[in-house]
Amino acid sequence: NRTIMPDTECMRKIFGTLDRKQAMLVGMIDYGTCSIEHIQPCSESYLDGIRVIFKKHIRREAIAYCKQLKDLGYKVFVQLVSITSYSDKELLDLIDLANELEPYAVSMVDTYGLLHQDSLMHYFEILNHNLLPGIGLGYHSHNNFQLGYANCIEMLSHKVDRMVLVDATLYGMGKSAGNTPIELLAMHMNERYDKQYQISQFLEAIDSNIMNFYRATPWGYTMFFYIAASKDCHPSYVSYLMDKGTLSLKSINEILEKLEGDKKLLYDQQLIEKLYLDYQKIDVNDEKDIEELKKMFAGKEVVLVGPGPSVELESDKIVAYQKDGDKLVVSVNYLPDVVRADYMFLSNAKRYVQMATALLTANEETKIIATSNVTKTSGSFDYTLRYSDLLDEKAEIVDNSLIMLLKVMRSLGVKKVGLAGFDGYKEEKNYINPNMEYIFNKEKAKKLNAYVSEVITSMKNDFAIEVITDTLYEI
Repeated sequence: NRTIMPDTECMRKIFGTLDRKQAMLVGMIDYGTCSIEHIQPCSESYLDGIRVIFKKHIRREAIAYCKQLKDLGYKVFVQLVSITSYSDKELLDLIDLANELEPYAVSMVDTYGLLHQDSLMHYFEILNHNLLPGIGLGYHSHNNFQLGYANCIEMLSHKVDRMVLVDATLYGMGKSAGNTPIELLAMHMNERYDKQYQISQFLEAIDSNIMNFYRATPWGYTMFFYIAASKDCHPSYVSYLMDKGTLSLKSINEILEKLEGDKKLLYDQQLIEKLYLDYQKIDVNDEKDIEELKKMFAGKEVVLVGPGPSVELESDKIVAYQKDGDKLVVSVNYLPDVVRADYMFLSNAKRYVQMATALLTANEETKIIATSNVTKTSGSFDYTLRYSDLLDEKAEIVDNSLIMLLKVMRSLGVKKVGLAGFDGYKEEKNYINPNMEYIFNKEKAKKLNAYVSEVITSMKNDFAIEVITDTLYEI
């Protein structure tokens, strides 16, 4: 989990019995999370130095705080979070503040892993040219573009008349995409600068300790962090869109391109929610398609087949129910094997991408009713319905596919609906196909089940609803 140290005395309690040898011990404070009253004078502290991380809009307050730490005797490291957000003018303003403070070092922090070598050296040159010579110059990488190690090598290759610092960690352990691996950097230092780092000791530490963490919660380069870096945006925007489970990667990239200015790196959930909904609300005139569908569905009994595991576990119930009378079968975002679907309701662009090849060879008798947020690779779907008309914008998941389809059934005047494969949400194994899986925590699953149960129950006033397979919904 995590350790939070509210004051400097904690460091002595935790690490005080260790032989520190030649190490300089440095703590880190996220400015605004630890008041100066919790910091002992350095002469009484286990720490030699303190790093202070801060974003550019609070740089003046943060530098004033750094002055208080320096007055207490600490080596102070000024850590410029999200260096790529600084304009040249803002960086020169920061340098003026740093020159007044004269900290031990000023470090460029590539928080979102955006730096390529040319932009890294642009910031490096501005800092090196304008900082007082007694101030060290550092770099802290993140590996979204797999450039942390390469950038460290590039920075070290430039000879300057000041101390240069590059950060690295065992096996690249670090937040999100991780950092520069220290064993690689030590190897480079030994070969290029005639240092004497004992690489085997790094490897022993990795094998004995770090791999236990890595196996449990791995870090490093992933597509997720690549997308965030490639769009120069906060990773939480990417996680919000990917967690929706409704978007193709093409769609996610197109939404992220609509982020502008400082908002790109300062996460705003209301903004990304609005961009998501605006992107999905592709307007179409669906009057003709609705009239055509009414001719097929009005007054009919319909079996709606969802992708829950109960479709396989209770397939006999579904087959028996479907054969009892003249019933249309509509599947939701997938093609079932148990029964042939007369129609497939397609509201999820990601599911469409996953099924694209299968749909090319699917039985042509299965017609597709798509919502307007899903774009066909070529041509058009059999029927297209206006996506925005089917949303419930007050809900936690505004575009729940079952609720959307029930709204469609209501508008088409169906007589009765049987529900199969809508098992309700639990923490895992919600879908017949593992590729469709979402992970829900217990509390979120409970809330979603309550919401869907409430909406379905309210719709019983419009048409009959019968549950065919086991479900967690209370209907």
